[in-house]
Amino acid sequence: MSSVLTIRVPEEVHQNLGSLAEMTGRSRSWLAMEAIKEYLEREQWQVSQIHEAIAEADAGDFASQEEVAAVFGKWTSRAG
Repeated sequence: MSSVLTIRVPEEVHQNLGSLAEMTGRSRSWLAMEAIKEYLEREQWQVSQIHEAIAEADAGDFASQEEVAAVFGKWTSRAG
């Protein structure tokens, strides 16, 4: 099942979408849908991670000094 979504975009975006559609043999609608899907997946993941981190912080679930030093040491030892 699908729904219709109408959006206004700057003329340059509309032209770029049309050009890409011609180059790829895809429709403008398909390209726009894929772009929206990818954006939503990325943003939903990021926002969920932020909410999870806030919940952990609110619960006092922080890394110990030893854990921080171990990670810091792991990455700084590779630089040299």
